[in-house]
Amino acid sequence: MKIRAKEKHCNFPYLYDGETQSTAKAYGPVATPHVFIFDKDRKLRYEGRIDDVEKPTKTPNNFDTRNAIEALLNKKEVPVQTTKVFGCSIKWAEKENWVAKAKADWANEPVNVEMIDESGLKDLVKNNSDKLRLINVWATWCGPCATEFPSFITINRMYRNRDFEFISISADDPDKKDKVLQFLKKQQASNINYLFDVDDKYKLIDAIDPGWKGELPYTILVEPGGNIIYKSDGIIDETELKKAIVENKYVGRYY
Repeated sequence: MKIRAKEKHCNFPYLYDGETQSTAKAYGPVATPHVFIFDKDRKLRYEGRIDDVEKPTKTPNNFDTRNAIEALLNKKEVPVQTTKVFGCSIKWAEKENWVAKAKADWANEPVNVEMIDESGLKDLVKNNSDKLRLINVWATWCGPCATEFPSFITINRMYRNRDFEFISISADDPDKKDKVLQFLKKQQASNINYLFDVDDKYKLIDAIDPGWKGELPYTILVEPGGNIIYKSDGIIDETELKKAIVENKYVGRYY
């Protein structure tokens, strides 16, 4: 929230209620966003949606929140005092057992690694799928690779149910497959994982990206059709990468 407020240049306060959620429960929201507007006497005068569309690219027909604010500023009755809301349900703390269940399910997902050749790598970057594809090249002997790998697991879990997929490619020697698989299992990497099948790192480099100089880790985000929209030599900026994913037309902030 602090990062978002700074980026958006928010000139108003926001409150954190996460420890107890007592204030949020007192208001009684059912989904996000859910607006509550009070008059100068602290009397609730409107509660409901911002307007009648969810995507900012569409034009609303009813500006319910704005209408309520303008009515109160002009000392008039709010034209519509209550509306239904549509959005993600509120995640109340007492439902945190869902998190434990999700972690248990993730831990039970199978983890595999397959061998891949030059042609296969080139096909991955061409991305003939209909999904936004995140590719990370790493190695078990690369400290920064191991440090950032959990971030990719988190990102994959966040977006994998949308038009998105994460693929890891190990630059270890082909005879290190067992070691690679051991690392991936520890990371619970149930995504697609590959190990380059020849001991020639320069062939790996050229197959992935001829402009890549070869430092690890190396990460690219590829649109269907092979357009690379994000590159990172070294450890990723996780916030920057997430923004590149959710702001892309193939994934989008909104379902």
